[in-house]
Amino acid sequence: MSATSVERGFRTVTPIDGSVVVERALASDSEIETTLARAVAAQRRWADVPVAERAALCTAAVEWCVARADELGAELTTQMGRPIAHSPFELRRGFQERGRHLAEIAASALADIEVERSQNFHRFIRREPLGVVLVLAPWNFPWLTSVNAVIPALLAGNAVILKMAQQTPLVAERYAEAFAAVGIPNGVFQYLHIDHDQVAHIIADERIAFVAFTGSVAGGQAVQRSASNRFIGTGLELGGKDAAYVRADVALEHAVENIVDGAFFNAGQSCCSVQRVYIDRGIYDRFVDAAVALTNTYVLGDPRDPATTIGPMVRTDAAESVRDQVREAIQSGAESLVDQSRYAAERNGTAYMAPRILANVNHDMRVMREETFGPVMTVTPVSGDDEAIRLINDSRYGLTSSVWTTDPDTALRIGNRIATGTWFMNRCDYLDPALAWTGVKDSGRGCTLSRLGIETFTRPKSFHLRLTT
Repeated sequence: MSATSVERGFRTVTPIDGSVVVERALASDSEIETTLARAVAAQRRWADVPVAERAALCTAAVEWCVARADELGAELTTQMGRPIAHSPFELRRGFQERGRHLAEIAASALADIEVERSQNFHRFIRREPLGVVLVLAPWNFPWLTSVNAVIPALLAGNAVILKMAQQTPLVAERYAEAFAAVGIPNGVFQYLHIDHDQVAHIIADERIAFVAFTGSVAGGQAVQRSASNRFIGTGLELGGKDAAYVRADVALEHAVENIVDGAFFNAGQSCCSVQRVYIDRGIYDRFVDAAVALTNTYVLGDPRDPATTIGPMVRTDAAESVRDQVREAIQSGAESLVDQSRYAAERNGTAYMAPRILANVNHDMRVMREETFGPVMTVTPVSGDDEAIRLINDSRYGLTSSVWTTDPDTALRIGNRIATGTWFMNRCDYLDPALAWTGVKDSGRGCTLSRLGIETFTRPKSFHLRLTT
Protein backbone atom coordinates (compact mmCIF):
# COMPACT_ATOMS: atom_id res chain seq x y z
CA MET A 1 0.00 0.00 0.00
CA SER A 2 1.30 3.48 -0.82
CA ALA A 3 -0.70 5.19 1.91
CA THR A 4 -0.35 2.93 4.94
CA SER A 5 -2.19 3.16 8.24
CA VAL A 6 -0.25 3.56 11.45
CA GLU A 7 -1.54 3.98 15.00
CA ARG A 8 -4.07 6.86 14.64
CA GLY A 9 -2.26 8.15 11.63
CA PHE A 10 -0.98 7.26 8.16
CA ARG A 11 2.12 7.31 5.99
CA THR A 12 2.23 8.24 2.32
CA VAL A 13 4.64 5.98 0.47
CA THR A 14 5.86 7.20 -2.91
CA PRO A 15 5.58 4.75 -5.82
CA ILE A 16 8.92 6.06 -7.09
CA ASP A 17 11.06 4.05 -4.66
CA GLY A 18 8.82 2.95 -1.79
CA SER A 19 10.06 5.55 0.70
CA VAL A 20 7.82 7.40 3.16
CA VAL A 21 7.30 11.00 2.01
CA VAL A 22 4.51 12.21 4.32
CA GLU A 23 3.40 11.12 7.76
CA ARG A 24 0.35 12.61 9.46
CA ALA A 25 -1.84 11.95 12.47
CA LEU A 26 -5.55 11.40 11.98
CA ALA A 27 -7.84 14.03 13.43
CA SER A 28 -9.12 13.32 16.93
CA ASP A 29 -12.80 13.36 17.84
CA SER A 30 -12.36 16.73 19.50
CA GLU A 31 -10.60 18.15 16.43
CA ILE A 32 -13.44 16.97 14.21
CA GLU A 33 -16.00 18.55 16.54
CA THR A 34 -14.11 21.83 16.58
CA THR A 35 -13.84 21.81 12.79
CA LEU A 36 -17.57 21.25 12.32
CA ALA A 37 -18.56 23.90 14.84
CA ARG A 38 -16.15 26.42 13.33
CA ALA A 39 -17.49 25.70 9.83
CA VAL A 40 -21.09 26.29 10.85
CA ALA A 41 -20.28 29.62 12.49
CA ALA A 42 -18.07 30.77 9.63
CA GLN A 43 -20.59 29.81 6.97
CA ARG A 44 -23.28 32.07 8.39
CA ARG A 45 -20.97 35.06 8.07
CA TRP A 46 -19.55 33.98 4.68
CA ALA A 47 -23.04 33.78 3.16
CA ASP A 48 -23.47 37.50 3.85
CA VAL A 49 -20.32 38.41 1.91
CA PRO A 50 -21.24 39.78 -1.56
CA VAL A 51 -20.76 37.30 -4.39
CA ALA A 52 -18.26 39.58 -6.14
CA GLU A 53 -16.08 39.63 -3.03
CA ARG A 54 -16.30 35.86 -2.60
CA ALA A 55 -15.29 35.46 -6.27
CA ALA A 56 -12.32 37.79 -5.89
CA LEU A 57 -11.02 35.87 -2.87
CA CYS A 58 -11.46 32.49 -4.58
CA THR A 59 -9.69 33.76 -7.69
CA ALA A 60 -6.82 35.07 -5.57
CA ALA A 61 -6.46 31.69 -3.87
CA VAL A 62 -6.38 29.91 -7.23
CA GLU A 63 -3.70 32.28 -8.51
CA TRP A 64 -1.69 31.77 -5.29
CA CYS A 65 -1.53 28.06 -6.10
CA VAL A 66 -0.79 28.59 -9.80
CA ALA A 67 2.11 30.92 -8.93
CA ARG A 68 3.63 27.96 -7.04
CA ALA A 69 2.88 25.37 -9.72
CA ASP A 70 6.46 24.13 -9.99
CA GLU A 71 6.75 23.56 -6.24
CA LEU A 72 3.30 22.02 -5.87
CA GLY A 73 3.80 19.95 -9.02
CA ALA A 74 7.04 18.52 -7.62
CA GLU A 75 5.21 17.61 -4.42
CA LEU A 76 2.57 15.87 -6.50
CA THR A 77 5.16 13.89 -8.44
CA THR A 78 6.70 12.70 -5.20
CA GLN A 79 3.37 11.74 -3.66
CA MET A 80 1.70 9.87 -6.55
CA GLY A 81 4.29 9.39 -9.29
CA ARG A 82 3.20 11.53 -12.24
CA PRO A 83 6.14 12.69 -14.38
CA ILE A 84 7.54 16.07 -13.34
CA ALA A 85 7.25 17.10 -17.00
CA HIS A 86 3.46 16.98 -16.57
CA SER A 87 2.59 17.65 -12.92
CA PRO A 88 2.84 21.47 -12.79
CA PHE A 89 0.42 21.76 -15.69
CA GLU A 90 -2.38 20.31 -13.58
CA LEU A 91 -2.33 23.69 -11.84
CA ARG A 92 -1.35 25.94 -14.75
CA ARG A 93 -4.00 24.59 -17.09
CA GLY A 94 -7.11 22.80 -15.83
CA PHE A 95 -7.02 24.01 -12.23
CA GLN A 96 -6.53 27.64 -13.20
CA GLU A 97 -8.97 27.47 -16.11
CA ARG A 98 -11.75 25.99 -14.00
CA GLY A 99 -11.19 28.21 -10.99
CA ARG A 100 -11.14 31.38 -13.06
CA HIS A 101 -14.19 30.47 -15.13
CA LEU A 102 -16.32 29.54 -12.13
CA ALA A 103 -15.45 32.80 -10.39
CA GLU A 104 -16.27 34.79 -13.53
CA ILE A 105 -19.74 33.29 -13.91
CA ALA A 106 -20.63 33.19 -10.21
CA ALA A 107 -22.59 36.44 -10.11
CA SER A 108 -24.84 35.53 -13.03
CA ALA A 109 -25.19 31.89 -11.95
CA LEU A 110 -26.30 32.93 -8.45
CA ALA A 111 -28.50 35.85 -9.47
CA ASP A 112 -32.17 35.84 -8.52
CA ILE A 113 -34.52 34.34 -11.08
CA GLU A 114 -37.10 37.04 -11.68
CA VAL A 115 -40.64 35.80 -12.36
CA GLU A 116 -42.66 38.99 -12.01
CA ARG A 117 -42.00 42.53 -10.93
CA SER A 118 -45.18 44.57 -11.31
CA GLN A 119 -47.26 47.14 -9.49
CA ASN A 120 -48.92 44.40 -7.47
CA PHE A 121 -46.37 41.58 -7.15
CA HIS A 122 -42.70 40.81 -6.89
CA ARG A 123 -42.03 37.12 -7.39
CA PHE A 124 -38.58 35.59 -7.69
CA ILE A 125 -36.46 32.55 -6.82
CA ARG A 126 -33.27 33.02 -4.83
CA ARG A 127 -30.43 30.51 -4.65
CA GLU A 128 -29.29 30.06 -1.06
CA PRO A 129 -26.18 28.19 0.11
CA LEU A 130 -26.66 24.74 1.58
CA GLY A 131 -24.42 25.21 4.62
CA VAL A 132 -21.32 23.07 5.23
CA VAL A 133 -20.07 20.99 2.27
CA LEU A 134 -17.82 17.97 2.72
CA VAL A 135 -15.54 17.42 -0.29
CA LEU A 136 -13.92 13.99 -0.66
CA ALA A 137 -11.22 14.19 -3.33
CA PRO A 138 -9.00 11.48 -4.90
CA TRP A 139 -5.28 11.25 -5.52
CA ASN A 140 -5.12 10.80 -9.31
CA PHE A 141 -5.83 14.45 -10.24
CA PRO A 142 -6.13 15.97 -6.77
CA TRP A 143 -6.08 19.63 -7.81
CA LEU A 144 -8.42 19.18 -10.76
CA THR A 145 -11.00 17.03 -9.01
CA SER A 146 -11.09 19.12 -5.85
CA VAL A 147 -11.37 22.50 -7.58
CA ASN A 148 -14.56 21.24 -9.26
CA ALA A 149 -16.28 21.25 -5.86
CA VAL A 150 -14.26 23.45 -3.51
CA ILE A 151 -14.47 26.65 -5.55
CA PRO A 152 -18.16 26.52 -6.60
CA ALA A 153 -19.20 25.54 -3.07
CA LEU A 154 -17.37 28.57 -1.67
CA LEU A 155 -18.67 30.86 -4.40
CA ALA A 156 -22.22 29.83 -3.51
CA GLY A 157 -21.69 30.87 0.11
CA ASN A 158 -20.99 27.52 1.73
CA ALA A 159 -18.23 26.56 4.11
CA VAL A 160 -16.04 23.67 2.91
CA ILE A 161 -14.29 20.84 4.70
CA LEU A 162 -11.88 18.97 2.42
CA LYS A 163 -10.79 15.41 2.95
CA MET A 164 -8.03 14.56 0.48
CA ALA A 165 -6.94 11.02 -0.33
CA GLN A 166 -4.11 9.85 1.92
CA GLN A 167 -1.86 9.45 -1.12
CA THR A 168 -1.85 13.25 -1.69
CA PRO A 169 -2.45 14.88 1.72
CA LEU A 170 -0.25 17.88 1.00
CA VAL A 171 -2.79 19.18 -1.52
CA ALA A 172 -5.30 19.84 1.28
CA GLU A 173 -2.66 21.62 3.31
CA ARG A 174 -1.63 23.83 0.39
CA TYR A 175 -5.28 24.81 -0.18
CA ALA A 176 -5.43 25.96 3.43
CA GLU A 177 -2.27 27.99 2.99
CA ALA A 178 -3.67 29.63 -0.14
CA PHE A 179 -6.98 30.59 1.44
CA ALA A 180 -5.26 31.92 4.55
CA ALA A 181 -2.81 33.93 2.43
CA VAL A 182 -5.57 35.73 0.51
CA GLY A 183 -7.66 36.46 3.59
CA ILE A 184 -10.66 34.16 3.39
CA PRO A 185 -12.19 34.22 6.90
CA ASN A 186 -11.10 31.56 9.36
CA GLY A 187 -13.31 28.48 9.25
CA VAL A 188 -14.73 29.03 5.76
CA PHE A 189 -12.29 26.47 4.36
CA GLN A 190 -10.81 23.70 6.47
CA TYR A 191 -9.36 20.24 5.89
CA LEU A 192 -9.24 17.04 7.90
CA HIS A 193 -6.96 14.03 7.69
CA ILE A 194 -9.41 11.24 8.54
CA ASP A 195 -10.07 7.59 7.76
CA HIS A 196 -13.11 5.93 6.21
CA ASP A 197 -14.91 5.35 9.51
CA GLN A 198 -14.47 8.99 10.45
CA VAL A 199 -15.77 10.06 7.04
CA ALA A 200 -18.93 8.01 7.58
CA HIS A 201 -19.40 9.54 11.02
CA ILE A 202 -19.06 13.09 9.65
CA ILE A 203 -21.49 12.45 6.77
CA ALA A 204 -24.06 11.34 9.33
CA ASP A 205 -23.60 14.57 11.31
CA GLU A 206 -26.54 16.98 10.92
CA ARG A 207 -24.15 19.87 10.34
CA ILE A 208 -23.06 18.48 6.96
CA ALA A 209 -25.44 19.69 4.24
CA PHE A 210 -23.90 18.14 1.11
CA VAL A 211 -21.19 15.62 0.17
CA ALA A 212 -19.18 15.91 -3.05
CA PHE A 213 -17.30 12.68 -3.72
CA THR A 214 -14.95 11.67 -6.54
CA GLY A 215 -13.72 8.10 -6.54
CA SER A 216 -14.70 4.47 -7.08
CA VAL A 217 -18.16 2.97 -7.39
CA ALA A 218 -17.62 1.19 -4.07
CA GLY A 219 -16.65 4.50 -2.48
CA GLY A 220 -19.75 6.18 -3.87
CA GLN A 221 -21.93 3.40 -2.50
CA ALA A 222 -20.33 3.86 0.92
CA VAL A 223 -21.08 7.59 0.80
CA GLN A 224 -24.69 6.86 -0.11
CA ARG A 225 -25.05 4.41 2.78
CA SER A 226 -23.65 6.94 5.23
CA ALA A 227 -26.09 9.60 3.99
CA SER A 228 -29.08 7.28 3.66
CA ASN A 229 -30.79 8.35 6.89
CA ARG A 230 -30.51 12.05 6.07
CA PHE A 231 -32.19 14.20 3.42
CA ILE A 232 -29.02 15.71 2.00
CA GLY A 233 -27.60 15.81 -1.49
CA THR A 234 -24.60 13.83 -2.67
CA GLY A 235 -22.62 14.47 -5.82
CA LEU A 236 -20.92 11.28 -7.00
CA GLU A 237 -18.30 11.18 -9.80
CA LEU A 238 -17.38 7.52 -9.94
CA GLY A 239 -15.27 6.80 -12.99
CA GLY A 240 -15.74 5.27 -16.38
CA LYS A 241 -14.83 2.86 -19.13
CA ASP A 242 -14.68 5.53 -21.78
CA ALA A 243 -14.84 4.78 -25.47
CA ALA A 244 -13.69 6.40 -28.71
CA TYR A 245 -15.18 5.67 -32.12
CA VAL A 246 -12.89 6.33 -35.11
CA ARG A 247 -14.88 6.69 -38.33
CA ALA A 248 -13.52 6.19 -41.84
CA ASP A 249 -13.67 9.93 -42.56
CA VAL A 250 -11.33 10.73 -39.67
CA ALA A 251 -8.29 13.01 -39.72
CA LEU A 252 -6.15 10.02 -38.83
CA GLU A 253 -2.97 11.62 -37.48
CA HIS A 254 -4.94 13.96 -35.20
CA ALA A 255 -7.04 11.07 -33.89
CA VAL A 256 -4.06 8.82 -33.16
CA GLU A 257 -2.14 11.54 -31.34
CA ASN A 258 -5.05 12.53 -29.12
CA ILE A 259 -6.51 9.10 -28.41
CA VAL A 260 -3.15 7.62 -27.43
CA ASP A 261 -2.53 10.57 -25.12
CA GLY A 262 -6.06 10.19 -23.74
CA ALA A 263 -5.33 6.56 -22.95
CA PHE A 264 -1.87 6.82 -21.40
CA PHE A 265 -1.56 10.26 -19.80
CA ASN A 266 -1.08 9.94 -16.02
CA ALA A 267 -0.42 6.22 -16.63
CA GLY A 268 -4.08 5.86 -17.59
CA GLN A 269 -5.14 6.74 -14.07
CA SER A 270 -8.02 9.00 -15.01
CA CYS A 271 -11.77 8.55 -14.72
CA CYS A 272 -12.15 9.76 -18.32
CA SER A 273 -9.15 8.03 -19.89
CA VAL A 274 -9.82 6.37 -23.24
CA GLN A 275 -9.92 2.64 -22.57
CA ARG A 276 -11.96 1.23 -25.49
CA VAL A 277 -11.34 2.26 -29.09
CA TYR A 278 -13.68 1.13 -31.87
CA ILE A 279 -12.28 1.70 -35.38
CA ASP A 280 -13.88 1.47 -38.79
CA ARG A 281 -12.60 -1.69 -40.46
CA GLY A 282 -11.44 0.22 -43.52
CA ILE A 283 -8.83 2.15 -41.53
CA TYR A 284 -8.29 -0.26 -38.63
CA ASP A 285 -4.80 -1.42 -39.62
CA ARG A 286 -3.60 2.12 -40.36
CA PHE A 287 -4.87 3.42 -37.03
CA VAL A 288 -3.43 0.55 -35.01
CA ASP A 289 -0.02 0.71 -36.70
CA ALA A 290 0.20 4.46 -36.03
CA ALA A 291 -0.99 4.08 -32.42
CA VAL A 292 1.58 1.37 -31.69
CA ALA A 293 4.35 3.44 -33.27
CA LEU A 294 3.45 6.45 -31.14
CA THR A 295 3.19 4.35 -27.97
CA ASN A 296 6.67 3.00 -28.64
CA THR A 297 8.03 6.52 -28.17
CA TYR A 298 6.87 6.69 -24.53
CA VAL A 299 9.59 6.67 -21.89
CA LEU A 300 8.78 4.72 -18.73
CA GLY A 301 10.94 5.66 -15.77
CA ASP A 302 11.60 7.76 -12.69
CA PRO A 303 9.03 10.57 -12.81
CA ARG A 304 11.56 13.03 -11.42
CA ASP A 305 13.49 12.75 -14.69
CA PRO A 306 12.17 15.38 -17.17
CA ALA A 307 12.65 12.88 -20.01
CA THR A 308 10.10 10.47 -18.50
CA THR A 309 6.70 10.55 -20.21
CA ILE A 310 4.99 7.77 -18.25
CA GLY A 311 5.71 7.21 -14.59
CA PRO A 312 4.81 4.48 -12.12
CA MET A 313 1.25 3.72 -11.16
CA VAL A 314 0.22 4.92 -7.74
CA ARG A 315 0.77 1.61 -5.95
CA THR A 316 2.30 -1.77 -6.67
CA ASP A 317 -0.98 -3.55 -5.97
CA ALA A 318 -2.76 -1.22 -8.43
CA ALA A 319 -0.23 -2.13 -11.13
CA GLU A 320 -0.60 -5.83 -10.36
CA SER A 321 -4.38 -5.54 -10.64
CA VAL A 322 -4.03 -4.05 -14.14
CA ARG A 323 -1.50 -6.72 -15.11
CA ASP A 324 -4.04 -9.33 -13.98
CA GLN A 325 -6.65 -7.87 -16.34
CA VAL A 326 -4.14 -7.96 -19.20
CA ARG A 327 -3.04 -11.55 -18.44
CA GLU A 328 -6.65 -12.74 -18.30
CA ALA A 329 -7.41 -11.09 -21.64
CA ILE A 330 -4.35 -12.63 -23.33
CA GLN A 331 -5.25 -16.06 -21.96
CA SER A 332 -8.70 -15.58 -23.55
CA GLY A 333 -7.23 -14.73 -26.95
CA ALA A 334 -6.28 -11.05 -26.82
CA GLU A 335 -3.05 -9.94 -28.47
CA SER A 336 -0.66 -7.42 -26.92
CA LEU A 337 0.71 -5.22 -29.69
CA VAL A 338 3.35 -3.17 -27.88
CA ASP A 339 6.79 -4.72 -27.48
CA GLN A 340 7.30 -4.82 -23.72
CA SER A 341 11.04 -5.42 -24.09
CA ARG A 342 11.34 -1.73 -24.96
CA TYR A 343 10.49 -0.84 -21.36
CA ALA A 344 13.31 -1.94 -19.10
CA ALA A 345 11.79 -0.13 -16.13
CA GLU A 346 8.78 -2.46 -15.96
CA ARG A 347 9.14 -5.22 -13.40
CA ASN A 348 6.53 -7.36 -11.73
CA GLY A 349 6.26 -6.51 -8.08
CA THR A 350 6.73 -2.79 -8.71
CA ALA A 351 4.41 0.09 -9.59
CA TYR A 352 6.14 0.61 -12.96
CA MET A 353 3.95 -0.63 -15.80
CA ALA A 354 4.49 0.02 -19.50
CA PRO A 355 1.58 0.95 -21.78
CA ARG A 356 -0.41 -1.82 -23.46
CA ILE A 357 -2.51 -1.88 -26.62
CA LEU A 358 -4.69 -5.01 -26.81
CA ALA A 359 -6.34 -6.34 -29.97
CA ASN A 360 -8.65 -9.34 -30.48
CA VAL A 361 -10.68 -8.36 -27.43
CA ASN A 362 -14.37 -8.88 -26.71
CA HIS A 363 -16.89 -7.73 -24.15
CA ASP A 364 -16.71 -10.98 -22.19
CA MET A 365 -13.24 -9.98 -21.00
CA ARG A 366 -12.81 -8.15 -17.72
CA VAL A 367 -10.50 -5.65 -19.43
CA MET A 368 -13.50 -4.56 -21.52
CA ARG A 369 -16.08 -4.53 -18.70
CA GLU A 370 -14.35 -3.16 -15.62
CA GLU A 371 -12.60 0.15 -15.14
CA THR A 372 -8.91 -0.57 -15.70
CA PHE A 373 -7.43 2.66 -14.32
CA GLY A 374 -4.06 1.95 -15.82
CA PRO A 375 -2.10 2.30 -19.11
CA VAL A 376 -4.17 -0.10 -21.22
CA MET A 377 -6.03 0.68 -24.44
CA THR A 378 -8.06 -1.86 -26.39
CA VAL A 379 -8.73 -1.69 -30.15
CA THR A 380 -11.70 -3.28 -31.92
CA PRO A 381 -12.72 -3.08 -35.61
CA VAL A 382 -16.37 -2.22 -36.33
CA SER A 383 -18.48 -2.27 -39.48
CA GLY A 384 -20.19 1.08 -39.04
CA ASP A 385 -22.04 3.49 -36.80
CA ASP A 386 -24.68 1.07 -35.50
CA GLU A 387 -22.16 -1.48 -34.33
CA ALA A 388 -20.01 1.21 -32.72
CA ILE A 389 -23.02 2.66 -30.88
CA ARG A 390 -24.06 -0.76 -29.60
CA LEU A 391 -20.59 -1.56 -28.30
CA ILE A 392 -20.02 1.86 -26.71
CA ASN A 393 -23.32 1.55 -24.84
CA ASP A 394 -22.53 -2.01 -23.74
CA SER A 395 -20.99 -0.82 -20.48
CA ARG A 396 -22.11 -0.19 -16.93
CA TYR A 397 -20.33 3.18 -17.14
CA GLY A 398 -21.15 6.38 -19.00
CA LEU A 399 -18.82 9.27 -18.22
CA THR A 400 -17.46 10.41 -21.59
CA SER A 401 -17.29 9.04 -25.12
CA SER A 402 -15.96 10.49 -28.34
CA VAL A 403 -16.28 10.25 -32.11
CA TRP A 404 -13.49 11.07 -34.53
CA THR A 405 -14.90 12.34 -37.81
CA THR A 406 -15.00 15.33 -40.12
CA ASP A 407 -18.82 15.34 -40.18
CA PRO A 408 -20.38 17.31 -37.29
CA ASP A 409 -23.94 16.40 -38.28
CA THR A 410 -23.08 12.73 -38.00
CA ALA A 411 -21.31 13.38 -34.71
CA LEU A 412 -24.50 14.92 -33.28
CA ARG A 413 -26.67 12.13 -34.64
CA ILE A 414 -24.48 9.46 -33.05
CA GLY A 415 -24.12 11.41 -29.82
CA ASN A 416 -27.88 11.46 -29.35
CA ARG A 417 -27.80 7.66 -29.16
CA ILE A 418 -24.87 7.32 -26.73
CA ALA A 419 -25.49 6.95 -22.99
CA THR A 420 -22.82 9.29 -21.65
CA GLY A 421 -22.37 12.42 -19.60
CA THR A 422 -20.13 14.17 -22.14
CA TRP A 423 -19.96 13.55 -25.89
CA PHE A 424 -16.85 14.73 -27.72
CA MET A 425 -16.07 15.17 -31.38
CA ASN A 426 -12.35 15.03 -32.17
CA ARG A 427 -11.43 15.51 -28.52
CA CYS A 428 -11.19 13.39 -25.38
CA ASP A 429 -9.95 13.34 -21.79
CA TYR A 430 -10.85 16.99 -21.15
CA LEU A 431 -13.21 18.88 -18.84
CA ASP A 432 -14.65 22.11 -20.23
CA PRO A 433 -15.43 24.42 -17.28
CA ALA A 434 -18.36 25.96 -19.18
CA LEU A 435 -20.04 22.56 -19.59
CA ALA A 436 -21.62 20.34 -16.96
CA TRP A 437 -19.35 17.52 -15.81
CA THR A 438 -21.64 14.58 -15.15
CA GLY A 439 -22.11 10.88 -15.75
CA VAL A 440 -24.79 8.24 -16.18
CA LYS A 441 -25.17 4.66 -14.97
CA ASP A 442 -22.31 3.65 -12.63
CA SER A 443 -20.34 6.79 -13.52
CA GLY A 444 -22.41 8.55 -10.87
CA ARG A 445 -24.91 11.34 -10.55
CA GLY A 446 -25.06 15.10 -10.10
CA CYS A 447 -22.75 17.54 -11.83
CA THR A 448 -19.93 19.98 -11.29
CA LEU A 449 -18.55 22.84 -13.41
CA SER A 450 -20.65 25.28 -15.47
CA ARG A 451 -23.57 27.29 -14.13
CA LEU A 452 -25.27 24.04 -13.20
CA GLY A 453 -22.28 23.00 -11.13
CA ILE A 454 -22.52 26.17 -9.05
CA GLU A 455 -26.27 25.68 -8.63
CA THR A 456 -25.55 22.19 -7.26
CA PHE A 457 -24.32 23.82 -4.07
CA THR A 458 -27.48 25.87 -3.55
CA ARG A 459 -31.13 25.33 -2.73
CA PRO A 460 -33.95 27.33 -4.30
CA LYS A 461 -36.04 29.61 -2.10
CA SER A 462 -39.14 31.27 -3.54
CA PHE A 463 -40.22 34.80 -2.67
CA HIS A 464 -43.82 35.82 -3.36
CA LEU A 465 -44.38 39.43 -2.35
CA ARG A 466 -47.83 40.94 -2.76
CA LEU A 467 -47.57 44.71 -2.71
CA THR A 468 -50.29 46.75 -1.04
CA THR A 469 -50.85 50.47 -0.61
